[in-house]
Amino acid sequence: MNLAPIQVSLAVGFLFLGGGMRTFSTSNSSIAALLITLYPHLPTGPNDNRCHLQAFRHLYVLGTEARWIQTVDVDTGLPVYAPLEITTRETEHYAESSFSEVTPCLLPERAILKQIRVCGPRYWPQVLDFTPEDKPWWKSGDKNNPFNSGVLYIKRRVGACSYVDDPVGCQSLLSRAMHKVFGLSSLKVSNLQSNGNNGPGSVTIDQLVSTFSSDPSLNAFAQLCCNPSWHSRSDVDFQEFCLQVLFECVSKDRPALLQVYISLYTMIESMVDQVTSGIVVSGDSLSISGLKLGLTYCEALMTGRLSSSRGGIVQSIFVGSLRKRMEELLSCSQELRDDFHNYLKSGKWPDGESHVKRSMLLSWYLQWFGVPASSVIKIATEKIKPTIMLSSSVPFLCLSFPGIHINVISEIDKVLCAAQVSR
Repeated sequence: MNLAPIQVSLAVGFLFLGGGMRTFSTSNSSIAALLITLYPHLPTGPNDNRCHLQAFRHLYVLGTEARWIQTVDVDTGLPVYAPLEITTRETEHYAESSFSEVTPCLLPERAILKQIRVCGPRYWPQVLDFTPEDKPWWKSGDKNNPFNSGVLYIKRRVGACSYVDDPVGCQSLLSRAMHKVFGLSSLKVSNLQSNGNNGPGSVTIDQLVSTFSSDPSLNAFAQLCCNPSWHSRSDVDFQEFCLQVLFECVSKDRPALLQVYISLYTMIESMVDQVTSGIVVSGDSLSISGLKLGLTYCEALMTGRLSSSRGGIVQSIFVGSLRKRMEELLSCSQELRDDFHNYLKSGKWPDGESHVKRSMLLSWYLQWFGVPASSVIKIATEKIKPTIMLSSSVPFLCLSFPGIHINVISEIDKVLCAAQVSR
C-alpha cells in the first residue's frame, strides 16, 4: 500500500492545526497522544487494523492547544496587524529571553510565558504580565482567560494608520496637512475656509479628522465645522476656538475634552452676554460653583497637588484666561461695590425687578470669591474691632477668612474703616 497519502495528510494537518490557530503542547498527555498517532507500524492497506487502528491517527488533536492571539482595533472592531514583544521566563535549559512577533501569531506555553507587550509607534503600548504556571492553556470559557478567546484589543495612535492601509508608514505624514488647516491661529476661520477649500484636490476638516480619529463625536463635530450654515455665523472668534479645540482633542486622542472646552467657553460667554445686554437668562449662581470647582481641579492637576496618568485636562493658558475673564467681569463696578457694601452692613440684596441684574452680579461675586454670609463676617469683625484703631485689619481678616480673595478682603477693610470714621 502506498503510505504517502496518509503521511501527507498528517503533515498537512500538523502544519495547519486548527487553521493556524492551534499548536502542540509539551504536556505528558499531549506527548502520549502524539506517540499513538505516529506509531511506527503503519497499516499495509485500507482494511489493515491489526497493528494500527485508523482512528489512532486522529488522536493528535488531543495534544493541541489554542495559543493563537489576534489583535483587534478597539475603535473599529476590525482585526489589525500589530508587533508584539514576548518574554519567556528562565528555565534550566535556557535563560530569560524576548522575541518579536506580528499578530496574528502563536504564543509560548503557559509554563514559560512571562510577559506580552504591544510595541511599535502606531498603537498605544500595552503590557500583560503573567505568572508562569505548569498548567494547560486557558479555555475559551474561563473567567480568568486574559485573551478573551484569543483576542487582544488595542488602540491606534492619533496620526498613524493601520499596517494594512499604510504598510511602510508614509501616509502618517498627512499630519502636516492637519497642522496646515488647524495650526494657523493668527488667521480667521473665514480665511482658512476660503483658502483651504478651493480646488478639487483640497482637503476638508472632516476628511482630516476621520483620517486620524474614528471617534464619532469628533467626526460629527468636524462635519458641523464644514457645514455652510456654520460659516455664515458672525462669531468668528468662536469658530476659530472650536477649530483649535478640535485639533487639541485629535492630537491628544482625548475626545472627551471637546465637551469640556466648549462647555467652559460657552458658560463664560453666556455670563458676559447677560452682563453686557442686561437680559438675565438665569439668575442661578450654581454655574459659578461648578466653574470654580472645575478650574480648581484643573489647576490642582497642573500644579501636581493631584496626580493623573494623563496629566492635566485642559491647557493651563486656557484655565488662566478663564480666571482672568471672570475677574474682569466681576471687576467691582461702582454699583456692584455699593451692593456688596450694603450686603456687609445689613445683609440685604438689591430689591425690585429693575435690580435683577445687580442681584445676579452680587450672587456671582459672592460665589466666585467665596464670601461667607454677612452674619459670619460681622461676628469676625466684632472680634478685631479693638485692633483696627492701632493697625490695618487686612492681616486679621486674612487669618479669619483664609479662603477669601484679597480683593474682597480689601473691600471688607474699607467698610470697617468707614464705620470707624463715621463713629
